Amino acid sequence: MKGYKRSFWVFMSVFLFFSCEKGQERMENYLVEFATVIKENSKYHFKLDNGRVLIPDESKQYSGEGGQRVILNYTPLEGDAIKINSVSNIFTGTIQEDGFPQNYSNDPVKIQSVWVSGEWLNLIMEIEYFNVPHKIALLRDYSSRSTDLYFSHSSNNDPPGYPKKMYASFFLSDLRGETENPPIPFRLFINSHSGIRLFELELQ
Repeated sequence: MKGYKRSFWVFMSVFLFFSCEKGQERMENYLVEFATVIKENSKYHFKLDNGRVLIPDESKQYSGEGGQRVILNYTPLEGDAIKINSVSNIFTGTIQEDGFPQNYSNDPVKIQSVWVSGEWLNLIMEIEYFNVPHKIALLRDYSSRSTDLYFSHSSNNDPPGYPKKMYASFFLSDLRGETENPPIPFRLFINSHSGIRLFELELQ
């Protein structure tokens, strides 16, 4: 019986030791958000869509241009300081003033999320990708009485492949010339696998 108790306490001691070790390896808290790169000489800051500017505690291996949209994975520190875990560039564009309908491509996409934040229209989609880069754009139909935008997607004759997530942000500031008083309503048309989908959105 004494041998049993001794084995039991040895087991409990080992268990508690490894439990403590596992607790110390807990991952840090982190956030993932869309952001815009602000480049000042060789330093990078990241502006969130709510206007807050985040300042990295050290320069990570990143080289992008000012105005580039990114997916920013970071751990908050004190104030606006952050620790960068990863930075990934995403497609960054503006509204094309001409090209509709002659340059419009309606290859379908699977829509995961569409929203407006700050000055940006943001999209998360899924495409079928093999090895040829796809082309996307945001076109405006100036023949319409309302503000109508069309998301253009061309597979570029890419052969059937595998599902791939695509991120995109389009700068909407050109719409502010339409009126002095926000919100500015607009309609967005996207061709999905189930047909054209209409999103009624606003730029605040």
